[in-house]
Amino acid sequence: MYIPQDIIRTKRDNNTLSNEQITHFVDGLVTGKFTDAQVGAMAMAIFQNGMENEEKVAFTLAMMNSGTVLNWQNFIDGAIVDKHSTGGVGDKVSLMLAPIVAACGAFVPMISGRGLGHTGGTSDKLESIPGFNIHPSLDHFKNTVKKIGTAIISQTDDLAPADKRLYSIRDVTGTVESIPLITASILSKKLATGLDSLVMDVKIGNGAMMTSLEDAKALAHSIVDVANGAGVTTTALITDMNQVLGKTAGNAVEIVETVDYLTGKCREPRLHQVVMALAAQMLVSAKIARDPQHGRDLAQTALDNGKAAEIFEQMISELGGSTNFLTSFEKELVKANVIKDICATHSGFINCVQTRDIGMSVVALGGGRLDHHQSVDHSVGFSDILPKGCQVNAGDVIAKIHAKNEDDADRAIAQYLAATEISEEIVEIEPVIYQTIV
Repeated sequence: MYIPQDIIRTKRDNNTLSNEQITHFVDGLVTGKFTDAQVGAMAMAIFQNGMENEEKVAFTLAMMNSGTVLNWQNFIDGAIVDKHSTGGVGDKVSLMLAPIVAACGAFVPMISGRGLGHTGGTSDKLESIPGFNIHPSLDHFKNTVKKIGTAIISQTDDLAPADKRLYSIRDVTGTVESIPLITASILSKKLATGLDSLVMDVKIGNGAMMTSLEDAKALAHSIVDVANGAGVTTTALITDMNQVLGKTAGNAVEIVETVDYLTGKCREPRLHQVVMALAAQMLVSAKIARDPQHGRDLAQTALDNGKAAEIFEQMISELGGSTNFLTSFEKELVKANVIKDICATHSGFINCVQTRDIGMSVVALGGGRLDHHQSVDHSVGFSDILPKGCQVNAGDVIAKIHAKNEDDADRAIAQYLAATEISEEIVEIEPVIYQTIV
């Protein structure tokens, strides 16, 4: 019989936890047998000393099994695949990727998160669609996936409840940035959805959790090794977050960009490159594509023939939204009271963007939250964002601000200009995709 102090002491002294000790700790998270102070101490011990891969696998599986684990056998005949991003600013990739991959024949049951800190959340973006229910019953969720190939919902209390408690304590004990804890947190929720394969999008840059390539590679390798060790085929892409991804940052404005992307009206090149690369990896892992190029071709066809857009609209309808969202979205989505141009103060090249600052500006506008209890203004954010490397003249529009009043708009314009450096000579722009890890 283990007591909490002994388990904490094992990891505090940099020893390897047994499977039984890990199971006892995770059980204590759910039952409350570990107090908040003991959970915080355990998290700090893991933060300081790390975990071996076998420990991380056991920890992840125990957290996964702390709640409901979905089983698609005898319900769906096909590959169950998903993607997860470590988060950034303007990252609306999931909204495009899930219907594309579903249109190619895979099944994508996607559990999304809310925004926290400077990063946006897919669930918040979907809630800007009138009537959309991000908390359907698990039966409704599963039936929607079976019917149209995908559904994107928010995390339920049934899935990995141990992680929910552990994360809330990590958040207030300075232990968020631990690779073993991040790995188990991400994978326990994802693997609880009964996946055959997973593709990770690990962001790197000044708008990401991992700001160095070394840290991003360490996290990517950890997730790939643990997920594969848990029996789920997993690959990871390291992608750039040194500028906003796409042309928008906010909630409703990102839904507009999603519709424009899926219908072919506008596909910002960096965003398109990330979507296609992730789609290709998902289709290869699902054994639908022979290789990444074949996967890209299949994904592009799903966009070009309109099937991906059709599935996106069906998903909205199945989860409570309108039946004709692709044609009615401009009337349905809430619009900001004030929309103003953000203009370059002088001529030159956009060479540096403090992406985290732009994300925090969206939060300050009301488009995000600093804790889970805050409400969100879905109308605010930035649109028409020009990418790094663009040459501009003084007075050119480099973005638009969407705000609830003039004071908020003027404050956000000043913040955006302070976060954007325009210089005389162009500098080298970071690659969109740094590395693929298998």
